[in-house]
Amino acid sequence: MQAIRHHTIQIAAVLLMSAAPALAQEPALPRNSPFNGGVPSGTATVDPIRLTIIDAVTRALQHNLGVLLAEQTTNALGGDRLEALSRLLPNVNASLTESRRKSNLEAFGFPLDANPLGASFPKVVGPFNVFDARVFVSQTLFDLDAFNQAGAASHRLEAAKHTYRGARSIVMLASANLYLQALASQARSDAAQAQLKSSEAIHQQAVDLRQSGMVAGLDVVRAEVRLSADRQRATAAANDAQKAKLQLAHVIGLPIGQEFTLDSNIPSIPDAELTLQQALDAAYARRDDYLAAIETQKAAEASKRAAIGDRLPTARVTADYGTIGLTVGTALPTFSLTGAIDVPIFDGGKQRARIAQADAELKRRTAELDSLKASVYYDVRMAFLDVEATKQQVETATRGRELAEQQLQQSRDRFAAGVASNIEVLQAQEAVAVATEQAISAQYGLAVAKALLAQSTGGAEEALMKAALKGSNP
Repeated sequence: MQAIRHHTIQIAAVLLMSAAPALAQEPALPRNSPFNGGVPSGTATVDPIRLTIIDAVTRALQHNLGVLLAEQTTNALGGDRLEALSRLLPNVNASLTESRRKSNLEAFGFPLDANPLGASFPKVVGPFNVFDARVFVSQTLFDLDAFNQAGAASHRLEAAKHTYRGARSIVMLASANLYLQALASQARSDAAQAQLKSSEAIHQQAVDLRQSGMVAGLDVVRAEVRLSADRQRATAAANDAQKAKLQLAHVIGLPIGQEFTLDSNIPSIPDAELTLQQALDAAYARRDDYLAAIETQKAAEASKRAAIGDRLPTARVTADYGTIGLTVGTALPTFSLTGAIDVPIFDGGKQRARIAQADAELKRRTAELDSLKASVYYDVRMAFLDVEATKQQVETATRGRELAEQQLQQSRDRFAAGVASNIEVLQAQEAVAVATEQAISAQYGLAVAKALLAQSTGGAEEALMKAALKGSNP
């Protein structure tokens, strides 16, 4: 079971690390969403820990607040279902009593003044002991309201289970996305540092050429301005990288203050070999949000049937068996068996109100289900488009970065030979910075697009499992 669970978590991680650029819609959560927080667990170590994307997703599934709340909601609805079933199941309880009594016989309907035993017979008897040991049983024979309420509770529980699995999928996507964002931020920081070193070299080159009289002082000023801008850019990029790591640590519930490093070795996910229709069929069969909506609608249908069934009679039987007497030794066995039918006649409109409310709830849930069915269709269509577009972006961005780097090297050579000013160098340097950012965004976007495609078809966990198994068995 542990191995299965580990690979299940790997699935989630791998899924999010596959690839897609700016065209893919980045998964976003509301600012106050519980999925944006985690419950810190463990003790921070002095040395930084190495955190892989698998580790990040694993911790998120265990400590993310959204998952924990969804789990407890499921447990609570499980309790509601048991409570609803209790109306249909036998209820058994026992009692053991012993009391000391003194009773007024006239209060129980014995007017002793007219008693043939004579007026001398006492009006008050006792004190005396009463011992009673008894078992009580009741069983509902027919209660359509209770039956349908139990059915509605069962459907709500199934909906909660799907919601919980959906919450796991959201956390897998969110945590892996944050890991990718942190990696992208780190890559931008590294690129900014590389640009800063390049600017320092170009500035020094301009100073040396100025001292030898080969270029004007204006070229040195230009290089210094560029150096200052790149120093600011590097500082901002390093700050953004640290904030991205802090956000990741919060979501996955790392110990407060725990330092960690990222692993850029991300398992790749193979392209989904699905047609659009196959993807749609898979989405309608597997997406937990859609399945939860179906169960919620069924619960609303059962609640309406329960409201209608409240108009019908109910039948139940009750029984008790025990011993009663003045003492334990003199107690004699007794029992009672009662059958009852309750027929509702007039309740002041309560039943009509229940039916109206249940009907409105059913219509609302049906509308939500129809809307979600359409959303599933559009999610899958857009995910397909994003994957194809971002693949092309990655190819274009990769080639663009290679060309920009060649342009920069050639510009520096021309500047060193005195056949061009450093304006050309600075322009080429800016082109490298832009191309690098585009390449980073493209790789991040492709990862997001593939992750969203897997999530839109309900196969995120399965896709990550395959990728994880492939990564562990090369």
